Amino acid sequence: MPDLQLFLTAIGDVPVETDPVLVRQKSRDMTAAFSPVMKKELADKSADVIVRPRDKAEIARVASAAARARLPLIARGGGTANFGQGIPLAGGAILDLTGYAGLVWQRPGAARMRAGTRLADIDAATRPHGWELRVFPSTKKAATIGGFVGGGHSGVGAAVHGILRDRGNILGMEVMSVEEEPKTVELRGHDCNLVHHAYGANGIMTEIEMPLAPAWPWREAFVQFADFMDAARFAVELAQADGIVRKLVSLQQAPIPTLIRAFAGIAKPGFSAVLALVAEPSLEAFADLVAAHRGAAEPLCAEGAGPWGAPLYEFTWGHTLLNVNKTDRSRKNVVGLFPPDDLIGAIGRAAERFADTGPLHLEAKRIDGRLSFQGSPLFAFRDEAQLAAIVRGLTELGCAVANNHTFLVKEGGMKVVEPRDMAFKRLMDPHDLMNPGKLSLDGTGSGASAGAALPTAIWNYKRAV
Repeated sequence: MPDLQLFLTAIGDVPVETDPVLVRQKSRDMTAAFSPVMKKELADKSADVIVRPRDKAEIARVASAAARARLPLIARGGGTANFGQGIPLAGGAILDLTGYAGLVWQRPGAARMRAGTRLADIDAATRPHGWELRVFPSTKKAATIGGFVGGGHSGVGAAVHGILRDRGNILGMEVMSVEEEPKTVELRGHDCNLVHHAYGANGIMTEIEMPLAPAWPWREAFVQFADFMDAARFAVELAQADGIVRKLVSLQQAPIPTLIRAFAGIAKPGFSAVLALVAEPSLEAFADLVAAHRGAAEPLCAEGAGPWGAPLYEFTWGHTLLNVNKTDRSRKNVVGLFPPDDLIGAIGRAAERFADTGPLHLEAKRIDGRLSFQGSPLFAFRDEAQLAAIVRGLTELGCAVANNHTFLVKEGGMKVVEPRDMAFKRLMDPHDLMNPGKLSLDGTGSGASAGAALPTAIWNYKRAV
């Protein structure tokens, strides 16, 4: 049985928070906003205590104490997860790593940072030297690098650089075990995927080494189209335009733009939009492409200086739904991956099939070296049967559909869990204390999650060689 008092005694002077209101707040993330299924089944889940280590020695002390007390341990960064990653299923201690932050070093093209470092702070430190993160989520202001690597998958920049799992997008990391005598392991290259998107269930990331991209002067573009398929063709061509330096391509079918309050007075009724980030030297070529597809790109603004009051990327990826929910809380989504071989055709067929279901929200990303679009219709949620029908509809169109309505790593579908993943889990978490229930050593799976019953599939990736 977990022994909370033994744990608290063993960690000594590591800062602790036991106020039940604050503990419950830190036991939440953004899951409830995205999944009505998980909102219901995780409503009563909470940790028992929060610990806030300030350095690596204190993290090791916490890990050792958790092992000795057999107390569950859930690593937490900015609390921006939306697949249930940060919600404890069995109580225990929230390991708040936001106090363990800062760059360890940076050099041209790469940087190493402590796991609790916020993504915005990384860019603030590297941009004066001409570099920035390759890929980041729309929650960049709040998210930490450990949270992004441990629970994230893709984001702004993926249209050019690919998803986090793609070879070269995580250079290395130091991981600490949860056992009586914690050990640290350095993972390099593709081995980092043992820990990436594992929800913090197989080791505590302490340091992470990431590649950087050139920091261009970015311009925000809000491009509107009277015809959705014109918008779709433009989005695909822009994402493929290697001569145009771009970072973001977000395709939003009408009426999504008019459902976002910040676009009031800008979004035209009945018009679809493509939200883009383009480097300033590429603006002339970008304008030519807009005109060729009968679009209108007004206004064009410096990054973060648009009339919408926030960086434009905060209206893309997960933030699109969050902003739509400010006017229509019923809208939810699933995560379809559109087929690279027939992007325009599949998008067109999806627009027809889901015309009475909801408008499409799709984000460009490269995956295994090929361009795809990720997303689904934004639909008014009714029940799990409706979710299943939409998943089947996307599958019939050739989409691979991951499961954003379950908190289980394997059943979520974005991470392929192989024997080597479970072997690493046993090495780093022999007592199965890290975020227990999400990636369990005893093989428990879909029966633990109502959302796991959705007819989704595990995404296939190129195997490492």
